[in-house]
Amino acid sequence: MTTTPAARPATAPIGSGAFLREFLRHPVRTASCLPSSPALAAAAGAPVPETGDPVVVELGAGTGAFTDVIARRLDGRGHQLAIELSPRLAELLQHRHPGLDVAVADAGELPRLLEERGLGGADVIVSGLPWAASPAQRPWLTEVLAGSLHPDGAFTQFGYTWTRRLPPARRLRERLAEAFEEVVVGRSVLANLPPAFVITARRPRPGRAPRA
Repeated sequence: MTTTPAARPATAPIGSGAFLREFLRHPVRTASCLPSSPALAAAAGAPVPETGDPVVVELGAGTGAFTDVIARRLDGRGHQLAIELSPRLAELLQHRHPGLDVAVADAGELPRLLEERGLGGADVIVSGLPWAASPAQRPWLTEVLAGSLHPDGAFTQFGYTWTRRLPPARRLRERLAEAFEEVVVGRSVLANLPPAFVITARRPRPGRAPRA
């Protein structure tokens, strides 16, 4: 199977100005006027294997805060796929990471995107989606993501700490617990502005994961 090499780490960050402009154009879809911090990106990308040739998918890649961490961990191994709904941000991301596989699409199209690339499934899915576009608000997306992961795969989703006890966060934990064998809610990342946390779900329950 031939795949596109994973992206190499970028040498210069995209300024927060691009993220702010996109927030002003689409505030609900973007959800924050600031990109995620390196500390939050490190927490979200922690499940990415440092060995082997994993398939890693990033949802809501934005300006590339999580992309950078994933690229550094992969260091050219495996296949890195970044999915971004905004054509403007996707273009910036592609310019910054010329070797990155960038798709302008909705997260729900992940099964089709994997099939088009001849990829049987993902090893890790890192979500930078805002709550409005995440499985917290779109129940069917949980099944789509769990079904796109290999049996030992992992999914991460971040949220802002002030939302931790709100109904969307509780619904997300419940839906993930139904679809995955292990769900862990991480501690607040205080270095992020605003403070945020990461939910990590591992091992899709039988019947949801693609064949290994």
